[in-house]
Amino acid sequence: MRLSDFLKDRLPVYAIYAAAGVIMLIFALAINTPIFMCIIAVIVLMLAVGSAELWEFLRKRKFYDAMQNNIRELDKKYLIAETAERPDFYEGRLMYDILREADKSMCEQIAGYRRENASFREFIELWVHEVKLPVASLQLILHNGDDTSKALEQLRRIDNYTDTVLYYARSGNAEKDYIITEIPLKNTVREAVIKYRDDLTSRGVTIETDIPDVTVMTDGKWLGYILGQLLSNSLKYFSEAREPDIRITAEDLQDFVKLRFFDNGIGIPAADLPRIFDKSFTGENGRKGAKSTGMGLYVVKNLCEKLGHRIEVHSDAAAYTEFVITFAKNDYYKM
Repeated sequence: MRLSDFLKDRLPVYAIYAAAGVIMLIFALAINTPIFMCIIAVIVLMLAVGSAELWEFLRKRKFYDAMQNNIRELDKKYLIAETAERPDFYEGRLMYDILREADKSMCEQIAGYRRENASFREFIELWVHEVKLPVASLQLILHNGDDTSKALEQLRRIDNYTDTVLYYARSGNAEKDYIITEIPLKNTVREAVIKYRDDLTSRGVTIETDIPDVTVMTDGKWLGYILGQLLSNSLKYFSEAREPDIRITAEDLQDFVKLRFFDNGIGIPAADLPRIFDKSFTGENGRKGAKSTGMGLYVVKNLCEKLGHRIEVHSDAAAYTEFVITFAKNDYYKM
C-alpha cells in the first residue's frame, strides 16, 4: 500500500477539511480574532489531521501489505483469509469477515466436489467388477457355442449396467437433458415391458398391466429408464417359493395419476426400507443375493425428484414389493 495512493483516495476528505478550515478562519476574522490565534488554530488543526491520517495509513498499510504478500505467495488464492489476522479498523474487519465467509463457502464446495468424485470413483470401480461378470459369461457362451438367447441375455445385462452408469453421470444436471411433455403412460409402460420381454419369458414371469388411457407430464426417456430399473430389480429378486408375478397398474385421480409397480418377490426387510434410495445402499438382499451397486434406485429417486414426481415403496419381507410413482396434474404434489 503506497502513501501516494492513500492520499489520492483521501483527497475528497482533505477538500472538506480545507473548506471547513477556510470557513472557520473567515468567521474568526469577522469577529476580530487576532491573526496569530487564527494561524495557531490552523496549524493545530493541520497537525491533528496529519497525525490522524498518518496513524490511519500506517495501521491500514500493515494489514493490506500483509494481504498482498500472502496472496502472491499462495498457490490456492482462496485461502487468503486463513493467513490474515483480524485488523483493528472497521473496514478491515468487514473485509476480513467477508473473506472468511467466502473462504468457508469455497472450502465447503470443494469438500462437496471431493465427496462426489470419491463416490463416483467407488461406483465406477464397483460397476467395472459387476459388468465383468456378463462379459465373462458372454465370452464363455460364444466359446462353447451355446444358445444365442443366453448371449442376448448377457448383452441386455451389459446394456442395463451401461444405462445405469450413464444416467448416474447425468443425474447431477439432468435438467439439461430432459424435456417435459405430455406422454401416454400406457405406451411408455408397454415399451419398457417389451424391452425386457425376453428376460421375462425366459424366467417364466407373469406380467399384468392395467393402464388407463391417460397422459402424464414427464420425459418419456427418463420415465422409461425408471420403469426399466424397477423391472430389472424385480427380475433380480424373485422368490423361488412361488411363481413370479408382476402387476403394473395406474389410477387416474382428480389431482394426480398414481402408477403402481407390484411384484411378489422376496420383499425388502423393514430395516432396509428407509434407506433403499440412499446412494450405494445395497441392503440385506443385495449382500446375500445378486451383487448390486446400490445405485439404481438412487438414480431413480433422483430423477423422480427432478421430474417433479414422487416415488414411494411399500414391502413385506418374503411377500411382495410395491413402488408407487405419483404424477402431479398440478403443482400440489411437485417437489
